[in-house]
Amino acid sequence: MKKETEHTFVKLLEEHQNIVHKICRMYTYDQDSHHDLFQEITIQLWKAYPKFRGDAKFSTWMYRVALNTAITLYRKSKRKPQTQDIEQFSFKIKAEEYDDTTEQQLKIMYAAIKELNDIDKALVFLYLEGKNYSEISETLGISEVNARVKMNRVKKKLKDILSA
Repeated sequence: MKKETEHTFVKLLEEHQNIVHKICRMYTYDQDSHHDLFQEITIQLWKAYPKFRGDAKFSTWMYRVALNTAITLYRKSKRKPQTQDIEQFSFKIKAEEYDDTTEQQLKIMYAAIKELNDIDKALVFLYLEGKNYSEISETLGISEVNARVKMNRVKKKLKDILSA
């Protein structure tokens, strides 16, 4: 049973790993930090996977775990994240490298997003992923009305940052 669970988890993670890469880009500033955060999110997803009930889509659950892990690890700049070596786990994930050298516009946008607070970053990320306000509110644990109001405020902040 454990091998079957592990196989299912790895398959789902490989299918949705771009979610984790995008979150890592929003909360890190260099490739090493990106790798460390990806590894930590993967470990937290694996630890939490037995509690995944399937009430929500796997990707929604994954967003929530990944965002919570990123926010927890990077909210307090003085706190160094404790990571575990992924090699100690028996499963292997084929990681797709994310090439950002040709994406100058994305770099500018991500730089602007990085100036936002952690919750606003998460809100923008989910919005850019095409999530509706109902899904955003469910993932972030806020009301749908609050998600809409916050998004309007964040859009204005981003316009101000990009026009400065």
